Amino acid sequence: MSKEERPDKSARDTHYATLRRQVRDAKRERGDIPTPAPQKRRKSNSDWSPPQLAPEQVHLYGLHTVRTALSNPQRKLIKLSVTQNALARLEIGSAEEQKFPVEMVTPQDLDRVLGPEAIHQGVMLETRPLPLRRLEALKESPLLLVLDQVTDPHNVGAIMRSAVAFEAGALITTQRHSPTESGVLAKSASGALELVPYIQVTNLADTLEELHRLGFQTIGLDSEGPAPLESTFAGEKIALVLGAEGKGLRQKTRETVHALARLDMPGAIKSLNVSNAAAISLYAARQHLARGA
Repeated sequence: MSKEERPDKSARDTHYATLRRQVRDAKRERGDIPTPAPQKRRKSNSDWSPPQLAPEQVHLYGLHTVRTALSNPQRKLIKLSVTQNALARLEIGSAEEQKFPVEMVTPQDLDRVLGPEAIHQGVMLETRPLPLRRLEALKESPLLLVLDQVTDPHNVGAIMRSAVAFEAGALITTQRHSPTESGVLAKSASGALELVPYIQVTNLADTLEELHRLGFQTIGLDSEGPAPLESTFAGEKIALVLGAEGKGLRQKTRETVHALARLDMPGAIKSLNVSNAAAISLYAARQHLARGA
C-alpha cells in the first residue's frame, strides 16, 4: 500500500479519543464514575478567589446541569457563556437562535470566574434562583425529604438526585446551616435541582408541625432509633427527616417528629453517609407506599 493510500491514523485516533471523552463525561454527569480528585485537577490560578455574586445571581455550570436548566420554564435566564465546542454538545442550536444572550468564551475565561477546580466542561449559565415554593403546595405529594442542617452541598446534591429518582415531592431544609442554590450544589445534583422543589425554611420544628397538619407522618432517622425504619411506617403520607453527619438530628427535631427509626445493617459498618442513608430510606418509604396503593 502506498503512503497516499494509507488511512489517516491520526484523524482516526482523534475521532476515537473524542468518543471516549464523550462517554466518560456522560458517565460523570450521571454519577456512574467520580470526577477527578482535587489533587489531580489543574493547578493554575492558585490565588483564585470567587467573585462576589449578587443575592439574585447564580452561576450554573457543566453540560448536563446547564442543559437541564435551559429546559426548565421556571428558570429566569440571564446569559450563557460557552465555548464553541460546548455549544455544539449542548445541542440547542446556534448562538443566534437563542432567546437569551450568548457569549462565546474560552475555557480559561470560565476558569477565571468559576475557579480552577470547577468541572465546567466549557459552559456556564448565569440565572436567577428558582422561585420559592410554599409547603401548602406539597399537600398532594405522598413523600417528602427533610434535612436538619446538612451543610455539604455535594451531599445535598446527591440527596436531590435520590429525591428525584424516588419521586419525592420536595427537599426541605433550613435557611441556616444548609447550602444555598449554587453551581456546586447544581453540579452535584446533576440536573435534579431543576426537577425537585428545594424549600428552605426558617424554623424546622414549626415546619414539621405544619407537615403534621397536612397529614404527613414524620420519621426521624437515628442510629439509636427504637425500631427499624420498615416497621415504623404508618399512613399514606411520609416525610423522612435526616440529620447532619456526626451530630445527627437536633434535640428539638427529635422531640417534634412522630417517630424515630433506625436503618438496620448486618455488616461491620453501622453508619452510612447521609446521602446513602437518604436513598435507602426513600426506597423503603416507596415500598411502603406501594403496598398501601
